[in-house]
Amino acid sequence: MVDAHFFNDEPFLDYEEGLDLLGHGQYAHHVINLLDRVRAQTETGVLALIGPWGSGKSSVLGKVTRRLRDNTANDDGWLVAELNPWLYSDLESLTLALFSEIREALPKNERWSEAREKIGGFGKAISPLGKVTALFGLDSEGLIQEVSNRISGDTSASAAKHKAEEALRIAGHPVLVVMDDLDRLTPEELLVVFKLVRLVGHLPNVYYLLSFDERTLLDVLQRSELVGNSEPRARDFVEKIIQVRLDLPAFRERDADMLVNRSLAAVLTSHSLTLTASEQERLSEAYYRYLQGRLRTPRAIKRFFGQVDATLGQLTGNVDIVDFLIVTFLRTSEPRAYQLLWQHRAELTGTSVDLPSRDARPEQDIERWRTRLQDAGVTEQHLDGVIGLMGMLFAPLRQLLGYGANTQAIALRRGVGSIDYFDRYMVFGIPDDDLPEHTFDAALQQLANGTRGPEADELLLRLRDDTQRITRRIQYKRTAATPLPAAALLKAAAQHYGHLTSAPQGALGLFTADRAMDFLAKDLLTDLAEPDRPAILKTMAETPDGAVLAARTLQRVTARNAPASPDNTQAAATPDWISEARSLISHEIARHLAASARRSIDELTELQITLIWAWRHTESEVCRTWINQRFDQGWDPLALLAVLLPPDRAFPLIDSDTLQSLDALIGLEGLYSRLGPLLDVPAADPDSSQDEHQARILQALRQHRSNPPSHG
Repeated sequence: MVDAHFFNDEPFLDYEEGLDLLGHGQYAHHVINLLDRVRAQTETGVLALIGPWGSGKSSVLGKVTRRLRDNTANDDGWLVAELNPWLYSDLESLTLALFSEIREALPKNERWSEAREKIGGFGKAISPLGKVTALFGLDSEGLIQEVSNRISGDTSASAAKHKAEEALRIAGHPVLVVMDDLDRLTPEELLVVFKLVRLVGHLPNVYYLLSFDERTLLDVLQRSELVGNSEPRARDFVEKIIQVRLDLPAFRERDADMLVNRSLAAVLTSHSLTLTASEQERLSEAYYRYLQGRLRTPRAIKRFFGQVDATLGQLTGNVDIVDFLIVTFLRTSEPRAYQLLWQHRAELTGTSVDLPSRDARPEQDIERWRTRLQDAGVTEQHLDGVIGLMGMLFAPLRQLLGYGANTQAIALRRGVGSIDYFDRYMVFGIPDDDLPEHTFDAALQQLANGTRGPEADELLLRLRDDTQRITRRIQYKRTAATPLPAAALLKAAAQHYGHLTSAPQGALGLFTADRAMDFLAKDLLTDLAEPDRPAILKTMAETPDGAVLAARTLQRVTARNAPASPDNTQAAATPDWISEARSLISHEIARHLAASARRSIDELTELQITLIWAWRHTESEVCRTWINQRFDQGWDPLALLAVLLPPDRAFPLIDSDTLQSLDALIGLEGLYSRLGPLLDVPAADPDSSQDEHQARILQALRQHRSNPPSHG
């Protein structure tokens, strides 16, 4: 993995890492030249490098200090002392730190010994003994000696300063004291720094290079008692301290685009990724319409891509990279808006069970999202941009914005807008209840090769326990024209059918695991060559549950080109493969029901009742014959109808489709004949009859016998 240096606090593209794309090196050269000019005109001075947060001030300072230090071999070269004012809360500590840093910046050879001594003496002369002890490391004996020296010698601050000044003049080397991020100090700390620079630290051959964001620094000064709430006073105060102002060059749009391109390339290379043409198009839309205005400083760009690089990890190849970039931007730049994604997961992925209001208009829904985002802290300036980015991710929002939305395309690219992949973007990895793409692909390949491994075993286990999601993901592969082991998947589906544990999904829980498996099996069967279909269907039907799935799958495939009927078992010019498949499945169903022939109707299991219903999709004549034989051997036709048509069946109890199914299953004329005595008597009040349910069945059959359905 290429190390793009996203995680240090140095500039992203330093001279050691590549070309000086942002011109920081060139500007650092300008600063150094200006320092030499200032030195030629005055023996001390204060310069300020000014720019917004994240604009590259620290980058320029770093280049300046490195180049000056690289040039210390010259007799008159610059010495550099870096002072972090954040570490010191009062003038005494900061003063001691200043002289300690200057002293440490001086060379350690004999030539500089006097200057080092005088600088240290001045620092001790103007500071309390406790601070001296801390900064110069005196032990108790040294502290006693220091007290003695102060009492007996000439230790006045003015005398010590005079000696230090003379030593610095004689040494002849300029010293640059660098202080960064002054705008992050408190008002009191900031005044301490300025007092130090303006008064105490005013020494020959000592120059200061300060760095800050002017807008923030002025705001800080206006909170101080000295300046008060007046920007002109704050600006005048700063101008009295600083002699030379260095404004960092503007970060141009070209610079931002160049840095974004280089950062993106580093991330893609780091994770062995490339962008497809469609991904490039979507990313361009996201960047130029929404992101460009937010990624306006080198720090913002580096921070954004650093977060992408840090969290992409195991998601490489498991998520859509453009969606991941957008989600990462929301997470890092609008964290509370990002939290809304999880809170409204179902709404955004189109899986909410809440029914939309008939009177709802798109503009009302958009306004509701605007309110949510405002409550989450998104400013008015950025509101439309955040909504636009979310519209690129989620189909319901994109539709509200007036654009077309392809939910299948979102799923195919493993987008965050798909319920099957949403959680990956939220947990920065593959959840325990999910299958990584490489595992999924390996499992399909194992099934295709007939060499079952742990991946295939895991896939088939998930097919049983997470049926709806796994069948959808298989369908995504199918839509993408990925070759699938259709035969192996059909066999696995038949083995699990009837034992599926996945809970119902969708509105009112209507999308059951059985229904998901039915849809998948139909599509997989159509993927097989017609001559191969009968053998697979027979294999599926070797178990009772598999026989139900095989019969239903055959019916769904053959119903596509048959007349509108629930059975479609007698279509003209039936292809040979269909006839063969019907015969094979019918034979297996008869075998599974052989034991039930010796039982009474009330001993039939739910699976056996389902098998009887499924039989009508295969060889209806064989089914009719078997059932009528059971009637001849003692089965009660009305009792069988009572179990085939349970009391909780939706109203009406027998509609026209159910009547045609009963005709295929039993034969209506034969059924009417066997129930003749019961159908001919006047209808009794169902609520007062001995068996209310059977009475309702008889009443429904009377009505249909009197008004037979028309055909054609």
